[in-house]
Amino acid sequence: VQLQASGGGLVQAGGSLRLSCAASGRTFSNYNMGWFRQAPEKEREFVAAITWSGGNRYSADSVKGRFTISRDNAKNRMYLQMNSLKPEDTAVYYCAAVTMNGSGWYKGEFQAYGYWGQGTQVTVSS
Repeated sequence: VQLQASGGGLVQAGGSLRLSCAASGRTFSNYNMGWFRQAPEKEREFVAAITWSGGNRYSADSVKGRFTISRDNAKNRMYLQMNSLKPEDTAVYYCAAVTMNGSGWYKGEFQAYGYWGQGTQVTVSS
């Protein structure tokens, strides 16, 4: 499956952005999906994940209550609605996919994901 993230940009603290991840090449609903981010000189960090059906969602404590992951299997897309953005949310955001029988993905283990998009930059100014 090929993934392409979009929707990043520059926003003031307290603002909102909606990231989108477009999937192609394989049946999108065969994959659990996740969002990760990486700030300069920092390790890649788990943000949120969602099951193939959208029935279960997981998120990092740092974004709980502010970010919402969702997907539309009919449109082959996954989304990350980001509200109440903070400067510390500044990073390149990546979408990733893992097959339905994968393990560890919902715990945020990035090694569990076999497919990655190219990333989209999110910059939050104070």
